[in-house]
Amino acid sequence: MNTDPAPAIAVTPAAAPAPATAVGPADRRVIVALDFADRRAAEALVDRLGDACGSYKIGLELLTSAGPGLARDLVGRGHEVFLDLKLFEIPNSVAGAVRAAGALGVSMVTVHAMGGTGIMSAAVEAAREFPRLRVLALTVVTSMTGSDLADIGVDADTEEQVLRLARLAVGAECDGVIASPREAGVLRELLGPDRLIVTPGVTLEPEGAESSEGVEGRWGGRGGRGGRGTGGSGGTAGGHARPGTPRAAFAAGASHVVVGRSVSRAADPVAALRRVVRAAG
Repeated sequence: MNTDPAPAIAVTPAAAPAPATAVGPADRRVIVALDFADRRAAEALVDRLGDACGSYKIGLELLTSAGPGLARDLVGRGHEVFLDLKLFEIPNSVAGAVRAAGALGVSMVTVHAMGGTGIMSAAVEAAREFPRLRVLALTVVTSMTGSDLADIGVDADTEEQVLRLARLAVGAECDGVIASPREAGVLRELLGPDRLIVTPGVTLEPEGAESSEGVEGRWGGRGGRGGRGTGGSGGTAGGHARPGTPRAAFAAGASHVVVGRSVSRAADPVAALRRVVRAAG
């Protein structure tokens, strides 16, 4: 993990991360996914949320459409940026992509744990040049079920595979892992208190459900072991086969949650985001 004192970094002025002073005291444990097809739509949401949000995720669709400039601009405005690259390539290529992400000033970047120790270690080593950059190992994509794993020859259910890959990530010195809210509890037991556990697949409870449902209830908790048939979900939420609520994810041990449509498609995105933040406690 990146625990050494921050060395001087030789980057161009445009790539150097700006001090996080342009954004108010937002809860940076809540990351809003900018899952849009173009920059204009993404910036419209950023402008609407204003100081209420301090962290954003940029995925492959928006990065391909808008280029790296949006990430650099968000950093320059004081936001933290989670660049969700899901890197799965030869180690040299992974290292180069991580250095490019670090030069943008982003805070988090993802690498596929299924690529093995070699690519994860290459990512971690490249990130040492950028002390603010955290390398997160993607375990099992939240859209996958046990039957999906069986299709590619993995003889394990989703929870078993998540834990297996998390152990590899620890060995490679990754700063944390990406997994569904349903695995947050067992991952916290495995990883201890310090490593990051970032959970996409988070959806808000219906209005009024926060006080009436427990963390193991219908909208959260582990919800089973994600077997070969349905992944324990009985359905999907926004394409996620293993969803959960912000309250359940944080209660189980997640360090961060990634929320998408529940905020970005809400009639009042600021109010929806505040509901997520309240769940963080």
